[in-house]
Amino acid sequence: MNYEKKIEDFLNRGLIKEQEKNFKQIEKLILRAYKDLEVAKINLKIDEEVAYNYAYLSMLRCGRALLFLKGFRPTDGQQHKTVIEIVGLILGEEFKDIIEKFDRMRRKRNQFTYDPFLPISKEEAENALNTAKNFVKIISEFVKKENPQQEFNF
Repeated sequence: MNYEKKIEDFLNRGLIKEQEKNFKQIEKLILRAYKDLEVAKINLKIDEEVAYNYAYLSMLRCGRALLFLKGFRPTDGQQHKTVIEIVGLILGEEFKDIIEKFDRMRRKRNQFTYDPFLPISKEEAENALNTAKNFVKIISEFVKKENPQQEFNF
């Protein structure tokens, strides 16, 4: 199934809806993602779960920015999963590994959110932060390339 058919399927299933592009909204999400990376980095020394969570949030915000850039918004009760799936469609096979890491982070974050006895190691938090930094950079570059006339401050 090609990109257009998969997007049509997401629309038909009510997982996303179309929306007008709002470049200020996209820029704010990416700027917030950069702040989230800083929060994750600062908290790495004192709370691995907070660091992991903010690394994940930075990726989620960038993923949402990418959907918004393409004129879509997730609408269902599984928005995080929907964002990851559509970002994977948009970025394609070249970025399969980072999308898989993003999805593993989503599942892990969900587990420790609802099971407080599931610890996050410092190594896991560091790996999450490195993955998030890479992802934010990829999405930032994609957004700039997609709309070179738009001035972004990130």
